[in-house]
Amino acid sequence: MKKNSLLAAVALTGAAAFLLAGCAGSAGTGTPTDGGTAEGDGETAGRACVILPDAASSPRWENFDRKYLQEGLEGAGFEVDIQNAQGDVNKYSTIADQQLTQGCGVMLLVDYQGAAEAVATKAKNEGIPVIAYDRPFAGADYYVSFDNVEVGRLEGQTVLDGLEAAGKDPAEAVVVYMGGDPTDGNAAMFKQGAVEVMEAAGISPAAEPPGVWDQAKSQTNFEQALTSLDGAVDGVWVANDTNAAGVIKVLQDNNLEGVAVSGQDANVAGLQNILLGWQTATVYKPVADEAAAAVETAVALLNGEEPATDAELEDGTPYIQVTPILVGPEQVKDVIAAGDAAYDEVCTDEVMAACEEYGVTP
Repeated sequence: MKKNSLLAAVALTGAAAFLLAGCAGSAGTGTPTDGGTAEGDGETAGRACVILPDAASSPRWENFDRKYLQEGLEGAGFEVDIQNAQGDVNKYSTIADQQLTQGCGVMLLVDYQGAAEAVATKAKNEGIPVIAYDRPFAGADYYVSFDNVEVGRLEGQTVLDGLEAAGKDPAEAVVVYMGGDPTDGNAAMFKQGAVEVMEAAGISPAAEPPGVWDQAKSQTNFEQALTSLDGAVDGVWVANDTNAAGVIKVLQDNNLEGVAVSGQDANVAGLQNILLGWQTATVYKPVADEAAAAVETAVALLNGEEPATDAELEDGTPYIQVTPILVGPEQVKDVIAAGDAAYDEVCTDEVMAACEEYGVTP
């Protein structure tokens, strides 16, 4: 899937139809209908091993990625073992050892603080191909993710749009940078894209606390940054919706309205904050599209075929890119219609009037 221009993506792409919400169990029982010609015995060659990173950095891993990957791989006729490391690098390693002992035809790993690198080394020593899913890491054979620099560009544009709506000159605006965890390879790409757009408009960071993927820490970090700026802020580049929720809590506590705030993931809190005017926009990354690309890549490898790719990372890793989508209040209804957020969860009593205003329906 090739990337679109910065603001062209406003309609949902069709790949979501490829995978429908399905079984969310942790292991499948299917056998490879196509024979699974990857190296190894017939039983393990048709087995896909998946490790998710946690449930705290984003609700997407358990709510969406698990079920889309499960259904897609099982639908292609392969056995699936999906487990979550729950934010523990030691558990990540233990899960991997167990999966490798049982046998894998392919490993699909979401990195957590570098833990996937050691797993990739073990897998490749056994002749098992490794897919880096969503987050890049050294040693992967393929990388499947959204166009993460483009995600950052859309976030940077979000800040500019929010400043324009408030009548603020970007070159004079007080903007705080709130990035993601630097151990996540995507965080640098998000920042690269955001900085490219913001600094081209004359923005320079008034404060830049350490990057994290943690709402509580992000809230504390932003509160300290705001204090250092004597309570003055016009915009906040925030790398995802979870962290944005912490930033917004500080803004609310200080009665600071009209501040440009970015995010990504289109999670429930993010969509609510957008509808209520606390967050300017989010970058929607349809998980079904990313999972479909990962399933296609994994199935090709399980069948002994070479996957199609779009680009390369700087280290030469083949990169399958998926297109992100910018979502403001007018597009919230599209996220819900696609099934990536539940109407009843987004349109609570506090948000109902805004849902009606922007045409959000069950």
